[in-house]
Amino acid sequence: MSADPRRNHVAAGLPPLSVALRPEPDPSLDRLTGHLGGARIWAKREDCNSGLAYGGNKTRKLEYLVPDILEQGADTLVSIGGYQSNHTRQVAALAARLGLKAVLVQERWVDWPDPLNDRVGNIMLSRIMGAEVRLDPSGFGIGVKGSWEQALEDVRARGGTPYGIPAGASDHRLGGLGFANWAFEVQQQERELGVFFDTVVVCAVTGSTQAGMIAGFALQDRPRRVIGIDASAEVDATRAQVARIARGTAELIGLGRELTDDEITVLEGWAGDRYGIPVHSTLDAIGLSGRLEGMIIDPVYEGKSMAGLVDLVTSGEIPRGSNVLYAHLGGQPALNAYSALFTA
Repeated sequence: MSADPRRNHVAAGLPPLSVALRPEPDPSLDRLTGHLGGARIWAKREDCNSGLAYGGNKTRKLEYLVPDILEQGADTLVSIGGYQSNHTRQVAALAARLGLKAVLVQERWVDWPDPLNDRVGNIMLSRIMGAEVRLDPSGFGIGVKGSWEQALEDVRARGGTPYGIPAGASDHRLGGLGFANWAFEVQQQERELGVFFDTVVVCAVTGSTQAGMIAGFALQDRPRRVIGIDASAEVDATRAQVARIARGTAELIGLGRELTDDEITVLEGWAGDRYGIPVHSTLDAIGLSGRLEGMIIDPVYEGKSMAGLVDLVTSGEIPRGSNVLYAHLGGQPALNAYSALFTA
């Protein structure tokens, strides 16, 4: 597939294959706004974006991989993530939708003591959808893993045609296109709502969600901040990956200039010491979101990005008068693996 059709799809706001449901629910978070007493807060709900296995941000990314998957004649999607990976659950769903097989390498990214961690939530859903799930004891890392490469080779050895999708669909040449398109969807919603979101807050780990946003908004050429909240506890690696993917996506969609360093913001301070381990601010954010808005967020990603948003608003780092768009990326099925935190 040439680059031009991809550019045209993004500019027109049209995914090559739509498996998402649009539009989303009312985006205003008025009770949270009133509680924090600063900027006005809105949400764009990727947790509500699809009827395909509960949706989530990876569904939007995977839409843009579908033409490439079909062109290559693949019969098996091969991907990787942690035991409670939202991404691998969405890969399993896409494979089911397309009539393909899925092989999922599920590594022990989170050292969490729940004895059902490898049997509930996202990993259970992947099994229900027919995926071959491979448990691996390896720890967290956003780079290319040998276990994933071995899975690709195993599919070839048994006569299959694999299509490799890296963690989060991020380190893939098309990985940023879904959220470049998201930026144009936001622009349309702004017109309908009569508002301009000067600040976007989003969780950052494998990087292509924030990277796609940066590239897509840059093509609109209207200044706004896209603030990534690191949840990896390895902020330098995350920031570098966001920058690399954003620049590659910007080139792919025809931005026609180099993205500057000040367009790429990834902040640390809310991840804790290790990926996937909730800290006090995470749990406070989960409770606040649930009590005030009936909006459920998870302990791995959204609990940390919401904690960052709360602090940035209450400290005035995001000033009063701003319109803040919180990108809710989904992930609630993982709550099942953290049930001991919510017994009272």
